[in-house]
Parts: sequence; C-alpha cells; structure tokens
Amino acid sequence: MGAVIVSVDTAEPSEFSPRQNAVLEQALRLLVDGGEKALTTSGVARAANCSKESLYKWFGDRDGLLSAMIAYQASKVRTFERNGERLTAASLHDHVVIFARDLLEVLAGDVSLALNRLAIGQSHRDGSKLGKLLLERGRRQIDRRAMALIDAGKRAGLLRFADADEAYHTLYGLVVSDLHVRMLLGEPGLKDTARQAEKAVTAFLRLYGTEKVLAEMPALG
Repeated sequence: MGAVIVSVDTAEPSEFSPRQNAVLEQALRLLVDGGEKALTTSGVARAANCSKESLYKWFGDRDGLLSAMIAYQASKVRTFERNGERLTAASLHDHVVIFARDLLEVLAGDVSLALNRLAIGQSHRDGSKLGKLLLERGRRQIDRRAMALIDAGKRAGLLRFADADEAYHTLYGLVVSDLHVRMLLGEPGLKDTARQAEKAVTAFLRLYGTEKVLAEMPALG
C-alpha cells in the first residue's frame, strides 16, 4: 500500500509574538533563579525591558502571566507540524522521536522542574491555581498534540490500536518512565536524551506498528 497523504492541523499558530515570547523567557528565568517571590510584574518588566502596562495588556493578571509561561514552555515540545505531509514509516518514526526528545528535554529542564516544585509546594493552599494551570495549559496541550500525531499514524496505516489514549500513555510511559519524579527529588537527569528517546520510540513502534512499520524497523534504528 502506498503512503497516505495525512492532513492534520495539529500545529497551532504561535500563541504569542516574538516579543512576548522573549518576555515569557525572562519571566521563566526569574522563576528559576529567584523562586515565586521573584515573579512580580515589576521584576518581569525590569528583566524584559518592557512596561508593566504592556504586561497587563498581553497577559492580564499574575495568573494570566503564569498561564502564558506554562503554555510557552509546553510549546517547546514539538509533534506533527506540516499539514498535508506524506506520512511514511520513516517520517512517523522521526516525528515521534522529535516529540520524545523534546519532552525529555523540557521535563528535565530547570524551568519545568521549578514550575512543578512550585506547584507541589502550593498544593495545600486554598485557591492555588498553579497545579491546575500546569495540567490544563501544559500537560494536556502536549497530550492533545501528541495524540493527534499517533491518530495520524493510524489513519496512514502505520499504527494499529483500539484505544488512542491507551496507546499514547504507553508512549509517554516508555519515554518518561519515572525520570521526572526522580529529578523532582533531586537526582540528575539523563546524560543522553537522544538515546532514551530512540529506545522508547523503537519499543512503541514494535508494540503498535503495522507490518509496514515493522518491516522497516532495522532501517529506522
């Protein structure tokens, strides 16, 4: 069977402008370097060389800024970005490896660790929104885009599964395992994220790949 033209719209236009992205990058750095107390509108405006009025216009209140920071961080995990691409066994493999590597690098980065530790520290507080924001604007956005990728693989005849959610969470577990929990507890991260990503994707494709994918597995690594 020939390759199937897969038309999916999983790539969202950039939610923020380049200038706003630069501001969010500075806000994330403030959080990592100084903790929650450093994340003030005055501090962010000063670090990003912009006005507080611009911050309020772009992001609203502090919760809006946190939401934008999380969404920006989640956008660093890439999935399937080219609408109308001819998806093949090789390109599916490459897209899933990119997702796996990005996911590992983002989760193991100082920013994500700081955000998650902050959310854990606030979890006992009444009215704390950070944990919910991390789920809704971070994890679930990543999940949605990655599930669209594996759905595209199924429609192209390259993956087979009865439950997309189960297949995706198998992939996520193979990629991340307990690494994120260990790092939150202070262990160092992986020295070779590329190797871990390749190993996880190979295992995933052996579990869910169709005969066409399995036939090309040696060439795919």
